[in-house]
Amino acid sequence: MKVVICGAGQVGFGIAERLAGEQNDVSIIDASPRRIQMVTEQLDVRGVVGQGSHPDVLARAGIEQADMLIAVTLHDEVNMVACQVGHALFNVPTKVARIRAQTYLAPEWRDLFSRDQLPIDVIISPEVEVGEMVLRRLSLPGATDTVSFSDGAVQVVGVLCGEDCPVVDTPLNQLTQLFPDMPATIVAVSRNGKTLVPRSNDQLAVGDIVYFVAQADQVQRGLSLFGHDEVPGQRIVIAGGGNIGYYVASELERRNAAARVKLIEFSRERAQTIAEVLSRTVVLNGDTLERAILDEAGVREADTMIALTNDDRINILSCLLAKQIGAKRILALLNEQGYATFARGLGIDAHVNPRQITVSKVLQHVRRGRIRGVHALLDGSGEMIEAEALETSPLVGKPLKDLDLLEGLRIGAIVRNGQVLLPRGDFVVRAHDRVVLFALADRIKRVEQLFRVALEFF
Repeated sequence: MKVVICGAGQVGFGIAERLAGEQNDVSIIDASPRRIQMVTEQLDVRGVVGQGSHPDVLARAGIEQADMLIAVTLHDEVNMVACQVGHALFNVPTKVARIRAQTYLAPEWRDLFSRDQLPIDVIISPEVEVGEMVLRRLSLPGATDTVSFSDGAVQVVGVLCGEDCPVVDTPLNQLTQLFPDMPATIVAVSRNGKTLVPRSNDQLAVGDIVYFVAQADQVQRGLSLFGHDEVPGQRIVIAGGGNIGYYVASELERRNAAARVKLIEFSRERAQTIAEVLSRTVVLNGDTLERAILDEAGVREADTMIALTNDDRINILSCLLAKQIGAKRILALLNEQGYATFARGLGIDAHVNPRQITVSKVLQHVRRGRIRGVHALLDGSGEMIEAEALETSPLVGKPLKDLDLLEGLRIGAIVRNGQVLLPRGDFVVRAHDRVVLFALADRIKRVEQLFRVALEFF
């Protein structure tokens, strides 16, 4: 696949890294020569210096042969114009744009992005995506990670196996005997920095991060099996009143009448602006690294402290300070991939990575076959994928235990006619089933083949 990416920032770099690693033909455009030099030195991609919305720059990047244009610069308007130019002058089949300003996405302006206006095929709004991820983490305080599939019917949950985890040192094939109504399927394990697809005779160990798949209303029961019965907190402190912090606060007001939210924003002007819009949230103007402002926000009594500023270091330090003061649980927004393991070692309970969320959203539309959803896990070492099984798929018609196609893969759930089913060895996949599975990074191409229409079908 030939892909042109506009923007070589963290998101653009992350997308280029994934696509180039899968042997796609990637060109990346950025106005900064330094960024282009950095990308081309580290990745097998073609770099072009210039404005991504300019036709001559797009032409130099090979847009005429491109299957997809991905515009993820820092400026919404540049992204939108790049897609318009890609459509009008070069007839690019698929155009993806990151749009951060919510006013563009308001329901009353939905016709703006029609094919006759601004022909953008896929719009990514990272603030909303990240905000929703934060809200899911708040609702499941025992989880280290959460992903939703099949319109929310299926949840993928990451959980840490602690010293008191009741399923440690138990072979997985015995779990169904010990817990006959076990409402979850374990699909991946992260152990000592290595990602594993567990087999039936494998055992979990203390310190493992385990990912399981469950029906949405059974997730809490699944967490209980791993010794996590934490109750969602109602006293929440948010550090950072940017787009994400504001979104989380406003949605908490709308969805949870019992929530008591306090928000700290460094900019006086921004604090005044959001204070006028939010109705029940207490907005404080100050520095989240100052003990006095954290005391004023009541961090000592807080159930959860969420750091959502644009600076990873501030997020980490403010969370650690809040934990020292007395916050029961801390959650940080971390853009830098390398900070995740570091932050976990410091005692940060959970983190959200905007770049990973945005990259996952793009990959959903890059993957070939009947792929309905994608989310990268564990620093990109694997992906959760939702795909539709077609009549020609080799998955269809045979018990899973008889298939030799699943090395490096693990099916977590099947959605059939709206019903969520957890597969066992004798389960048979049918045509048109939605399959939610985990795949190691080097097995992604295999997954695409499993869910593509075979030529002989025609």
